[in-house]
Amino acid sequence: MNPTAADLAWENEELRQQLREAEELIAAVRTGAVDALAIQGAEGPRIFTLESADHGYRTLVEQMGEGAVLLGADGIVLYANATLAAALGCLPDELLGYPFTEFVPADYLAYWAGLWQQGWASQARGEMPLRNRQTGALRPFSLSMNVLTFSGAPMLAVLLADMSARQEISAIRSVVVRQNELLDRKNEELVRQQAARRAVERTAAEVSRVLEGIPQIAWTAGVTGETTYLNRRWFDYVGEKAVTPEQIISRIHPDDLAPIFHTWEQALATQQPLELECRILNQAGDYRWMLGRALPSRDEQGEVMQWIGTYTDIHEHKLAQERVAQAQRLLRDNNEELTRVNVDLDTFIYSASHDLKGPITNIEGLLQALADELPVEARQRPAVHNILGMLTRSVERFQRTIEQLSDVAKLQREHGLAPALVLLAPVVQGVMLDLAPLVRGAGARLDLDLAEGVGVRFLEKNLRSVVYNLLSNALKYRAPARPAHIQVCAYPDGAHVRLTVRDNGLGIDPAGQRRLFGLFERLHTHVEGSGIGLFMVKKMVENAGGRIAVESEAGTGSTFTVLLPR
Repeated sequence: MNPTAADLAWENEELRQQLREAEELIAAVRTGAVDALAIQGAEGPRIFTLESADHGYRTLVEQMGEGAVLLGADGIVLYANATLAAALGCLPDELLGYPFTEFVPADYLAYWAGLWQQGWASQARGEMPLRNRQTGALRPFSLSMNVLTFSGAPMLAVLLADMSARQEISAIRSVVVRQNELLDRKNEELVRQQAARRAVERTAAEVSRVLEGIPQIAWTAGVTGETTYLNRRWFDYVGEKAVTPEQIISRIHPDDLAPIFHTWEQALATQQPLELECRILNQAGDYRWMLGRALPSRDEQGEVMQWIGTYTDIHEHKLAQERVAQAQRLLRDNNEELTRVNVDLDTFIYSASHDLKGPITNIEGLLQALADELPVEARQRPAVHNILGMLTRSVERFQRTIEQLSDVAKLQREHGLAPALVLLAPVVQGVMLDLAPLVRGAGARLDLDLAEGVGVRFLEKNLRSVVYNLLSNALKYRAPARPAHIQVCAYPDGAHVRLTVRDNGLGIDPAGQRRLFGLFERLHTHVEGSGIGLFMVKKMVENAGGRIAVESEAGTGSTFTVLLPR
């Protein structure tokens, strides 16, 4: 028997009522009403509060259609009802004693940690998927958390509403639509519009609730760009209760208006995310830099329904960026100036050493000519002999100083040369052959511990000079009261090779260590030296991108550590 129009209308009203009740039930669970539990019975849904259901709580929880779990302070499952166990693909007893995070996807662990802390503090609500142990599939849940006390022990009670129930509501809505088509096909468009309007209203309410809870200024705009919503943060910032498009524009710095309009028009045309920086006037009359971002919100068909955006205060960050940029410009200018000074100094040292060589050579010749002109008895007089000796030694020291300055200038010019890979062991062994007479004369003992095949990126002659200076210094500044013992070690250390030269010599006090690598610095005068060797060693190592350091104790010995690039 075909139903009459009245029958269809009555059935349609019944379905509408079921739809409203189902939506109210799902909404109550999703909003986290943790003070009440809803159970579907033969006579419809019944609401049980925790206070009124203490005597039958276990039975109530087992019969409810939503998931429930009790978690200890360590996150271990202490109890779970059959509904949750079935959703997670296991038996209730299998859940006991396992950490609940086993079912949380890796991407949501941080989100779960935030809900966990908030739930123990007061109450927490959220939405996240959980993984089925058997199939690995993810199912969305709405979570409500609250702390309950059982036998004097606090536990975190979590209610989990399966959000897949939305599909049931969609099925009911489809039946309603089909019945409406049978009753009056002319009402189809009206019903669709009403459903769309309700969806938009729900979406707008949800968006408004979320945007009011964030610390940034939040806003929404229509598909053509007109502002449709501003959260309370905007009004707190500008100090106005009402807003118009003209007032919003008046708050933006005049220099930023044109770039903002251009960027906004491009985003509307391409329907791509928006990002811009601008200055907005606050209620105190100050412009502050803001980072504006917006994303298009689309419907199921992919059409843009509205734009959702935020303004984040980045004023301090922007000022810090400007300070960093200014410091970088100043540093770059200083580096350029230092480079010019170094070039000028190199040129001066080269020119001075070159120009002084001629006069010193002339003085040396004149001194020799003077000695030849003096009678033998005059040259043998003690006073004349001492004066000639001092003049000769002064000329020799002057010549050595000029040669050392030339070496420093030459070292600076070699800074730009490309280094090559040099094996360290052959260089050390070659230096030891050169120093063999000094080693035998001092009765010293040398121990080598060089990792096989270790190489460094260095100019070979400079590497030889570094090793030679360190070993020869260890021999020259040995302690007279004990045999010299020198240890040389080299091994890879990350992007460097660590070369260590350790001796048991005279050692260096802290004040001497601070002056050790200076130009023409000499800490011991009983041994010949110019005070330039360690200065050049430090320059050669640093020019190649390495570092040199010393650890020493007066009367005990010294350890020089050189990091050379591999």
